[in-house]
Amino acid sequence: MHTLHLSRSAGTHVLAVGLAILIAMPPAWALAADDAPPLSKEQLEQLVAPIALYPDSLLAQVLMASTYPLEVVEAARWVRDHDDIEGKALAEAVEKESWDASVKSLAAFPQTLDMMNDKLDWTTQLGNAFLAQQNEIMDSVQVLRQRAKDAGNLQSNDEQVVKVENAPTGNQTQTIIVEPANPQVVYVPTYNPTVVYGTWPYPAYRPFYWYPPGYAFVGSAISFGVGLAVGSALWGGCNWGRSNVNINVNKYNNFNKTNIKNSNWQHNGEHRKGVAYRDQSTRNKFGGDSARDQRARDQFRGRAEQGRQQISRGDANKFKGQKPSARGEIGANRSGTRQNAQGPSRSSAGHGNRSGGAFQGSGNGRDTRRNSDRGRASRSSSFSRGGGGGGGRSFGGSRGGGGRGGGGRRGR
Repeated sequence: MHTLHLSRSAGTHVLAVGLAILIAMPPAWALAADDAPPLSKEQLEQLVAPIALYPDSLLAQVLMASTYPLEVVEAARWVRDHDDIEGKALAEAVEKESWDASVKSLAAFPQTLDMMNDKLDWTTQLGNAFLAQQNEIMDSVQVLRQRAKDAGNLQSNDEQVVKVENAPTGNQTQTIIVEPANPQVVYVPTYNPTVVYGTWPYPAYRPFYWYPPGYAFVGSAISFGVGLAVGSALWGGCNWGRSNVNINVNKYNNFNKTNIKNSNWQHNGEHRKGVAYRDQSTRNKFGGDSARDQRARDQFRGRAEQGRQQISRGDANKFKGQKPSARGEIGANRSGTRQNAQGPSRSSAGHGNRSGGAFQGSGNGRDTRRNSDRGRASRSSSFSRGGGGGGGRSFGGSRGGGGRGGGGRRGR
């Protein structure tokens, strides 16, 4: 696995965004194998473990967005550069961008967007697997939810409602649904996959666990941060009976100012922006063009070489018009979840469930970003054999702006 490690000083940390497109991509991005075998059950569970306990609607949108990894990088950079915009103004600004709607929606969930950018190898592999093995991906989510429930770590509380329906999903005899307790306020769970699901059964395929900088557990296996009042930004859904994802047409149209009538989600290859698909069958299914892909790969190699030369000349701050910034890392949460980060012990200032735009209620990102830089360098970026690590300050989230305790010790 090829992983990018860059200095986090004010003069160079912007390269984590500006050069991600150039040099953070694993070889799989540049080439799509014609005979790539399907991923195994163990590999699929490894991929979905970090997000399987997300609310169904957010899970669906993360899966959709993962199929557009370059736009995820662009959105993460955009969120960092627009940390002073919130509420209705943020919704209107995001609407003007050309990304897929699923990627736009993640601006309302900066912590999740940050993780996807930080773990770009994983995002790409997740998206490829979702396109090629959607049914198996959804089944893997249900398998892991059942394990977490059996371990006593997935249950209803003030932040979420967990329902069990006697309807089969894939190989499972029942379906576990996770929904926000308040449809207008979403709490993104933070957890260590190797703990929350019980003993991880595949030592060779340990999932990564990702916490925002400085985050540390002090108790429970799963915790929640600041509630995000996201309005119409949450429009995805999981169709467990068919093991796929779908769209809430009314919310989708409200968020994207469109007038679609079909609730079925379909991958749009135009938003792939030249990133090669994993195998020939997926490329054929979604309209990949071999000549076009080859041109994209050639362009990628040229941009990568240019970026490396700029780094060697110390010319990083001129790249793509980026300027040095002390704002912090990509996609820090305007609602404070980078600092409060679903961690449970330190109380955060009130950022209540303000109504308004699609992202209303997720403010105060600039200070959070400054604080979030501390401890970032200690976090591991590995994926294929698991990762994680490092302790950090204990700090808390809130329900709609209040304080919340809980959490547990951060694993090593």
